[in-house]
Amino acid sequence: MKALVLRGHGDLSQLAVDEVPAPVIRGPGEVRIRLEAAALNHLDLWTIRGLPGLALALPHILGGDGAGVVESVGNDVEHVQPGDRVMLNPGISCSRCRYCLRGEHSLCETYRLLGEHVPGTLAEYIVVPEQNVAAVPTPPGPHPPISWAEAAAFSLVTLTAWRMLVTRAHLRAGETVLIWGVGGGVSVTALQVAKLCGARVIVTSSSDAKLEAARALGADETLNHGALDIVKSVRRLTDRRGVDVVVDNVGEATWDRSLKLLARGGRLVTCGATTGPAVNVDVRRLFWYQWTILGSTMGGAEDFREAVNLLGQGRLRPVIDSTFALDDAVEAFRRLEQGEQMGKITVAV
Repeated sequence: MKALVLRGHGDLSQLAVDEVPAPVIRGPGEVRIRLEAAALNHLDLWTIRGLPGLALALPHILGGDGAGVVESVGNDVEHVQPGDRVMLNPGISCSRCRYCLRGEHSLCETYRLLGEHVPGTLAEYIVVPEQNVAAVPTPPGPHPPISWAEAAAFSLVTLTAWRMLVTRAHLRAGETVLIWGVGGGVSVTALQVAKLCGARVIVTSSSDAKLEAARALGADETLNHGALDIVKSVRRLTDRRGVDVVVDNVGEATWDRSLKLLARGGRLVTCGATTGPAVNVDVRRLFWYQWTILGSTMGGAEDFREAVNLLGQGRLRPVIDSTFALDDAVEAFRRLEQGEQMGKITVAV
């Protein structure tokens, strides 16, 4: 089968479209899918560069997000059948440990991500456990059908944003949330999730075009962090109180400001460290202002069900930046690396 593969760690020159063996069903509960579309995530760039302690069998197929048609199923598969249109949950867990049994699948010790730990979705076929497959829903009434690109782009960023804001931070109606760096898939989806929760949403970007697009998606306040002092601006917008929740996946470059942005009793929730992992916390401020610092990774089965239900209701929909052919997937990664996108970059398989 044709796939985009990583031949060695480094930069985008290590990527190539090549012929590789197609995966086959090897046990009960597995589903083989003919992929129609895949989507890129910033995590793919980290995999390309090489993650500490992660040893991959090369060549390695990238891609965590995908959607397609069920081609065949193994024994004991109950909820899908050949011909079904499906989308993927990128996180594979054991489904038996204490964390999985209480719905915290992303805390499972054997948790693996498609495209990071195991072969991913930038290929013509993939085999995954049945629990990682959901039917592509049909929105009601005037809402248009969900395209393959949308189905592929939905899962990873929506799981991440939903778990950050709803499951971990418990964002409530009437609260104020600040989201750094709107434009990437997680930040754009976090904006949408926060508005569903009834929150007031402040977003930042260094691109005025992205800020304008964020306003169209419902952002209440937009701030150019390349031109403004974000802490002073937010204090002004909140009558010096600060925000209830900060969504930060940037790390070192924004951490200190994120803490300064918090109101008393505020929550900082983080899912990444794109500018570096080493941050500092003044513990005196932490306990005096009674802040909560929350880590969050992907989401569990219940998070996935709730997100897919919202997609089916037409209340949550991924924002597609652009679509590339599989043969042009390296160009798609170049756009991702340059940070030009507003929403998700997808690949038509």
